[in-house]
Amino acid sequence: MASRTCATPVVPGAFPMVGHAWPLMRRPLRFAQSLSGHGDLVEVRLGPVRAQVPCDPELLWRVLTDDRLFDKGGPFFDRVRATIGNGVGACPYGEHRRQRRLIQPSFQPARLKGYAAVMEEEAAALTERWDDGGVIDAYRSLFGAALRSVLRTLFATRAGDAVVDRFRTSVETVLQQLTARMFVPAPLLRLPLPVNRRFDRAVADLRRGIDDLVAERRRDRTDRGDLLSALMTAQDDENGTGCGTGLTDTEIHDQVLTMLTAGSDSVTAAVSWALYLLDRNPEALDRLEREVDAVLAGRAARGDDVPALAHTGRVITEALRLYPPGWLFTRVTTAETELGGHRLPPGTTVAFCAPAVHRGRQLYDDPEEFDPDRWLPERARTLPRGAFTAFGGGARKCAGEAYALTECTLLLATIVSRWRLRPAPGCDVRPVALSTALRPRRLLMETSARRGLPK
Repeated sequence: MASRTCATPVVPGAFPMVGHAWPLMRRPLRFAQSLSGHGDLVEVRLGPVRAQVPCDPELLWRVLTDDRLFDKGGPFFDRVRATIGNGVGACPYGEHRRQRRLIQPSFQPARLKGYAAVMEEEAAALTERWDDGGVIDAYRSLFGAALRSVLRTLFATRAGDAVVDRFRTSVETVLQQLTARMFVPAPLLRLPLPVNRRFDRAVADLRRGIDDLVAERRRDRTDRGDLLSALMTAQDDENGTGCGTGLTDTEIHDQVLTMLTAGSDSVTAAVSWALYLLDRNPEALDRLEREVDAVLAGRAARGDDVPALAHTGRVITEALRLYPPGWLFTRVTTAETELGGHRLPPGTTVAFCAPAVHRGRQLYDDPEEFDPDRWLPERARTLPRGAFTAFGGGARKCAGEAYALTECTLLLATIVSRWRLRPAPGCDVRPVALSTALRPRRLLMETSARRGLPK
């Protein structure tokens, strides 16, 4: 059958100039889940930009894995590059292979073991600060722990409150506004409006903070076992000549900024949603508590516990399926191609919207049900490629996947080993409108210390 030229079904509900920003702001998950009802490949409007969204897992998998043809670009990555630079997460195809080779040693198992030790300490410290019968803002509490972990694993330094506070406000401002900015025409972003000034100030503060920490490290080039040491000593010896080149100062800065933003928000969102989902599913919580009690016997989780915390890992994966942190990205076709029976001309924006597939009825009879056992090996292997893309796929799959999953597992297991958390009055779990990571609006939770734990 002949291909059709980009005549994909247009999703209703778009407005002039802002496109589908309104339904995305009001009910992002409901909007994403509705897309597959219009076809396997549909058109949405991201501001003034027309974007093709694959709702079929095989189509999505092709977009993710053919990164030469579907390159990083479009409204989202244009804004990302302007904000946090041209790091491995945002750079175009032509630069990615070299950057990936250079940063990959930063996430080798030997280094991950050291990072896990930091995560253990921060998870334990977090749970020790809570009061029995108290109320916490779970997302903000977890964000502080995740940010401290990222700062310590990046810079091998104790991240005191002053350092965390310096970065926290700036990181939160950037993450809250970055996705929303892709719906705004570029000329409006240059106007001296308060929202633009706050964003620009946050980016400038982040860059200055990173510059200060990198400059401090350059005065002492000792390998401290942290991410920055790995980045500064990395050499790309692709030709085996022993004369490889390393990352430039600008590239190091961009990688650090990428890791700082992505490494704090994604972990926080995943664990926040896991805690919320567990409260709504007592059987899954009971199984998790029994596993954690058996493995940890009353102590905080350690990095070498992760393989034994299998159900904990499945809880995290299922939370990521239902609420993938990186939920809306864009790519751009570099040549004419065919996708789902439609011809796409060069320069076509293709939007990667994980919930459109993760919550699709073409994969699951009960896509909105929280079921960690979906990820038992015998069930998971029956799913098609592209069914789970919380970390992307192909050569552009998130380099920090193991880092993120390790931290999520350690945080969740340590929390569950000591506390029961329940939503408190005033809790608002609606996803924040157009936040970079899909996160709850206000996850207030009551903390109750668990009794009769194993000794």
